[in-house]
Amino acid sequence: MSHEISRRDFMKAVTAGTGAFVLGPAGLIPIPATLIKPSETTAAQIGTFPREETLITRILTGRVGTPDNFNQWVGWKWQDRGIQNLADEPLWTVDFATGEIISGAASGDPTYNEDFTTLTVPLREGVTWSDGEPFTAADVVYTVETLKQYEGFNAHTYFVDNVESVTALDDYTVEFVLTQPNSRFHTTFLDRWGCTRIFPKHIFEQQEDPTLFNFNPYVGCGPYKLHSFDPQGSWTAWEKREDWDQTPTGILYGEPQPRYIVFQYFADEGAQILAQLTHELDVVELSADGLKALLAQAETSRAYQPTFPFVVNNDPAITGIVYNTARPPFDNVDVRWALTLAIDIVEYTSIAVDSSGTLSAVHIPHLGPYPELYIGPMQEWLTEFTIDVVDGETFAPYDPTAGHRVAEYARSRGYVFSDDEEFIGKSFGYGWYKYAPDIAEKLLLKNGFSRDADGNWLLPDGSPWKISYMTGTVLSNHDARNAVAAVQQWRKFGIDASVFNTENGSDLGYTGDFDVETVWPGREPWGAGPDLYRVLDDWNSAYIKPVGERVQSSYHSRWSSPEMDDIIRRLRETDPFDTEQVVAIGIEGLKEAIINMPSTPTYGYIGFIGWDETYWTNWPGSENPYCVPYTHWPNFKYMTPFLRPAGQA
Repeated sequence: MSHEISRRDFMKAVTAGTGAFVLGPAGLIPIPATLIKPSETTAAQIGTFPREETLITRILTGRVGTPDNFNQWVGWKWQDRGIQNLADEPLWTVDFATGEIISGAASGDPTYNEDFTTLTVPLREGVTWSDGEPFTAADVVYTVETLKQYEGFNAHTYFVDNVESVTALDDYTVEFVLTQPNSRFHTTFLDRWGCTRIFPKHIFEQQEDPTLFNFNPYVGCGPYKLHSFDPQGSWTAWEKREDWDQTPTGILYGEPQPRYIVFQYFADEGAQILAQLTHELDVVELSADGLKALLAQAETSRAYQPTFPFVVNNDPAITGIVYNTARPPFDNVDVRWALTLAIDIVEYTSIAVDSSGTLSAVHIPHLGPYPELYIGPMQEWLTEFTIDVVDGETFAPYDPTAGHRVAEYARSRGYVFSDDEEFIGKSFGYGWYKYAPDIAEKLLLKNGFSRDADGNWLLPDGSPWKISYMTGTVLSNHDARNAVAAVQQWRKFGIDASVFNTENGSDLGYTGDFDVETVWPGREPWGAGPDLYRVLDDWNSAYIKPVGERVQSSYHSRWSSPEMDDIIRRLRETDPFDTEQVVAIGIEGLKEAIINMPSTPTYGYIGFIGWDETYWTNWPGSENPYCVPYTHWPNFKYMTPFLRPAGQA
């Protein structure tokens, strides 16, 4: 049984050797060894966390609102408090750093029949739950049948719509019969920061109503088990299982190195920086300015890249600008292209991320397999692609030198980095769209826009053109950084643009009550392998609802086209493991998105990570990217066997 201990009790927890850490208002605070008086009783009752055996990281999603409830199948739960990243083992996990799909609780790929109405899934043998019970096909069958039975589960509708039956052919083989052809059904079990996770049948079947079950303590197949948590939601502590070798992580990669891992809430990046400078926070995630401040002060901290741009630049998300195409004038493709061509991408990325973003002119990030499979092969088409301006005039908007121009600007500001072409391409991208305010002006004038005496843009009805760019309230996040940069560029062009910060952006986006926003300009791909179905299906016309009703797509442009619907249909009917066909259809989809520009991609999501090497080394930096570098991702458990205690060869 896990221990629920108070902040006061946790502050009494001691460490062996040189010192201890406690949880104070600003984060983890060290206690000098001279003030520590170890107690056998205290250690037995509340646990101890020897610093040299403990890894401390941050809860990305903030203070936990329901700290005693681990039932992640109902409503939103703080999965990055250690549930998805340490305690759970899904069937499969995407590793965007290596471009691979990791078979976790599954032992290999699913096998579909010819028309994608039946599939079988092989499970890994020798895996046990953290309470010692074996993991078998019965758990998978129970999970799916239970999700179908209770409307209160998040995935209820999906499984009712897609699964006719699920059967255990033997202890380690599961067969699904689907209600309709679906070549991507298995991806509901593919972890990419969220997936369908498996219930421990022997626990949930004892509950009268499993949707009301708190599932405390959490029991999973991952290499760590719940140790304790703060009832106010500030931290959660996990302990390595003694039987770690009966987990997929242990079977695949060996023994995790930290004995304890603590996820801690920090109110701001200043608290994170202070904690790392005092060696009481091993991993920080900051803004561009915050990371520079940390690296300038810390002697034992390192970034993902050893030189500028320092950042993690292989995250499978593309950031950018989303237009509400259900609201005039953003329903006009000429207007969307005008707003894109009014952006000087060199200035834009300087404002947004201090020139450290990797550009992408298409709606997927420049990382992993995508440059080789998609972005590189599309360069010729992008260069030859033209838009109609006015009276037969055409314009080629793509600038293949944009990445080099961003790099040159960064170098002019004193940043030092390699001039190797491969490094430039990987760090800054290939190209982007030209800064062409004259073409943007022609596109707007053609559609009835005009300028007043001061050069400010007026709508076709003669009223001032105002754009409200909706974004969140955390100003260091990429939604806000894109908003600030875009607004500055559009104001320079003569549009009365402003940033609208709100905590209600999700609801406003889903119901279409906005002009422009930043969620992401295209749904993130899975991050491994060639399949772009996850990206393109978000533009399916079946998901579009009238303004005021919630759209079913993840992102909110409310755009589709008959051509895109056909592309999605053909991709759905294609074997996801047929790389040649998947890529060919995927390129068609990316071209259709560029032609219509329902959203403008800018730069890939980047992370400003700082790792302290005082206690732990061999982090997955750019020189050795063996794993996803984030501790909040589900892949973190796969990092733990490769970390090394400081001083160990």
